Amino acid sequence: MSVFLAEMTFEDAVAHAGAVALLPTGATEAHGPHLPLNTDVVISREGAMRAALALRQEGIDAVVLPPLAYAVTEFAATFGGTISLPFETAKAMIRDVILGAVRAGFPAVVLCNAHLEPDNIRALKTAMDEANAQGAKVAFPDVTRKPHALRLGEEFRSGACHAGRYESSLVLASRPDLVRDKRAGLAPNPSSLSVAIREGKKNFVEAGGPDAYFGWPADASVAEGEQLYATMADIFSNAAKELVAR
Repeated sequence: MSVFLAEMTFEDAVAHAGAVALLPTGATEAHGPHLPLNTDVVISREGAMRAALALRQEGIDAVVLPPLAYAVTEFAATFGGTISLPFETAKAMIRDVILGAVRAGFPAVVLCNAHLEPDNIRALKTAMDEANAQGAKVAFPDVTRKPHALRLGEEFRSGACHAGRYESSLVLASRPDLVRDKRAGLAPNPSSLSVAIREGKKNFVEAGGPDAYFGWPADASVAEGEQLYATMADIFSNAAKELVAR
């Protein structure tokens, strides 16, 4: 049976009552001239799916909730197609989806996030805290922090990883049909988003990314994407196991 809740009937869902729920979270925002606006959704959904399959192999029932495709994404707001939510709206949406999942029979929820903008991370953490305060069991393995960040490759650790080698590899490994051919001709952009954020930059252009990408997209590969998904699935599934054990 599929791990995706949205593909189940209501009778199927009842059969999975009590399962740990993995909630993919992303954004609708610019990812260079070569990746789709739903890049973060593609990545978080695939990572959550692989984590759910790994959990089921260990005898832990798991389902993947429909992804959240909207978030705080002000850094990309001036680029075509980007849809950014206010912080309070994003926080409330995340919190209420968690609480809705609990009411639907999934008492433990893991946030599987691929949209790394600081205010979005803050919205996720605040939503988790508010949901936990209302009796939910929620975990948020933040891949921007140690120890997780150290496991996701050199480009990720550099901070120059928006629509670069890291994300391009992940999309190539799961949805190669969405990657535009122009990727191979894109010049490296070593400007670090994490450094720019610490310096107070407020958008991609100020941060040194006039084409909404950072890093080395031309160096991306399916093989690296597979390795990254294996790591991501391990991070998410371990968070789920720790949550279930509480």
